Amino acid sequence: MKLILASGNAGKLAELRRLLEPLGIDLESQAALGIAPAAETRSTFVENALDKARHASRESGLPALADDSGLVVPMLGGAPGIRSARYAGDDADDDANNAKLIAALGDAREPAAHFYCALVLLRHPEDPAPLVATGRWDGRILGEPRGDGGFGYDPLFLVPGAGCTAAELPAAEKNRLSHRGQAMAMLLESLRAEV
Repeated sequence: MKLILASGNAGKLAELRRLLEPLGIDLESQAALGIAPAAETRSTFVENALDKARHASRESGLPALADDSGLVVPMLGGAPGIRSARYAGDDADDDANNAKLIAALGDAREPAAHFYCALVLLRHPEDPAPLVATGRWDGRILGEPRGDGGFGYDPLFLVPGAGCTAAELPAAEKNRLSHRGQAMAMLLESLRAEV
């Protein structure tokens, strides 16, 4: 089965490819097909993921998988939230987003945070029963980055009980623990039931 990933994020593509490999699913990025990203205008991760999957499926004519995920810091009213990838601006990179988060937290010492992921799989653009799976990964935010693995806010996200950041975890361990790994496990369960 071939799926289009409604994202151009190379980190997400690599992570999701590893998770889908056991089912023999070939995941290709919409960017590789020249499909522009969908506008993210909704107020929740689930709604944005659904819009992105619909757009990618409509443009490619293939089943589509969309991930909308981000970091939620209750102390900041849920920010960066659905704007996690664009927290420091529309063209911001991971370093700029991390720097803005550290500045926003000021003197706070390791405030609580969680990563949240919504995955949506559409078999076709008008699929009336999309597969929807979510995951949540609780942790704390450090005042300075540690580790060079992962992407996004991983270098600031202290993993409970592990004594390290998400960027310091081996990829297989991160995939098992993470919000995306949890959501993918739920999605894979639904997919296996259909095969």
